[in-house]
Amino acid sequence: MLMKLSTDGHHMAMRRTASVRHYVPGGCENGGGIGRLVGYIVGTAKEGGAEHAVTDTRGPRWSAATSPLRLLGAILAMAKDRILDPARIHHIHVAGRGSTSRKLILTEAARWLGCFHILHLHDYDYAGDFAERSPRQQSLIRRMFQRADCVVALGQRDRATLATRLGVDERRLVIAHNCVPDPGPHSIRAGEPPLIVFLGRLSERKGVPELLLALSHPLMKELRWRAVLAGDGPVEDYRRQAADLGLSGRVEMPGWLGADEARALCARADILALPSHAEGLAMAVLEGLSHGLAVVTTRVGAHEEVISDGKNGVFVPVGDKDALAAALAKLVTDPDARSRLSAGARAHYLNYFSMKAYMRSMEKLYETISAQPQARVSAQ
Repeated sequence: MLMKLSTDGHHMAMRRTASVRHYVPGGCENGGGIGRLVGYIVGTAKEGGAEHAVTDTRGPRWSAATSPLRLLGAILAMAKDRILDPARIHHIHVAGRGSTSRKLILTEAARWLGCFHILHLHDYDYAGDFAERSPRQQSLIRRMFQRADCVVALGQRDRATLATRLGVDERRLVIAHNCVPDPGPHSIRAGEPPLIVFLGRLSERKGVPELLLALSHPLMKELRWRAVLAGDGPVEDYRRQAADLGLSGRVEMPGWLGADEARALCARADILALPSHAEGLAMAVLEGLSHGLAVVTTRVGAHEEVISDGKNGVFVPVGDKDALAAALAKLVTDPDARSRLSAGARAHYLNYFSMKAYMRSMEKLYETISAQPQARVSAQ
């Protein structure tokens, strides 16, 4: 079918505009990076006159009791679409843990109803999650991915997992690096202390403990800078850690920010730090590139497919607070280095990660799927 989802800007006119429903754990508002990406897709599609609906398959993280009802509602929405809009494409976004359990049920419904459906994998370590499951679960997961009309991976690592461990036919595999809308050129703020931002769930996996230790490091102590760590999670716990490290006056933790608030924060920032231990392809890294920020991150997931060290970002070793502090101190004290990385980041984003180019490629994918014979309602 397709081997790679290109974002080179080439457009193949569609015979018709695809009708698409996205299934997202938490929806656009409570779905973390997945929800933010889908929100961007829906917004861009709407500008082009395409119809993209979103169905929440889980609800907010803190309301797990409602998850079965959300899943039931998603199945009913799919069944209704099969009657009223039988050619609609069902774009199912999946991660590990509970997300996979829900999608095993949802994709079985898609198969039974005879719906076109895509599985789009977003996970920081799906191979590890898969390895911890029972042989029975592994068999069901393999079947789920192998039966999809198409499977989308964020990068080469996940593509390899899908092809080798899950047995997905490579002709049905597509690589689609995440994308973000263009916020416009970044303005240089002269005379103000550099602003360091973090975007994402406050957690050990995202490297927040090392980031706080790096910010309180002797290399950073006497320098002029400010930091905003924006995200959900145990915010109060991390505020207490920051206070214990003497960072209360310099580090702000406002909690989770909506897309517009995050965009406004990046517009006045200089450096984006994301010292993650594991990722698929972090939306925060792409937000940083699009805004022309000096990005400091780790070689995890598909980051090496996006960042060229020293050209459009800086890599530091996972868990190394000293290296992180040294990288941040260098960027805080060297405006020329920040400017070089900023220019490289912005140019790289415009060349490879434009939202409009991503959507043109998605439309080609939807067109290819729509051109296939559609199954009748079947319990196979």
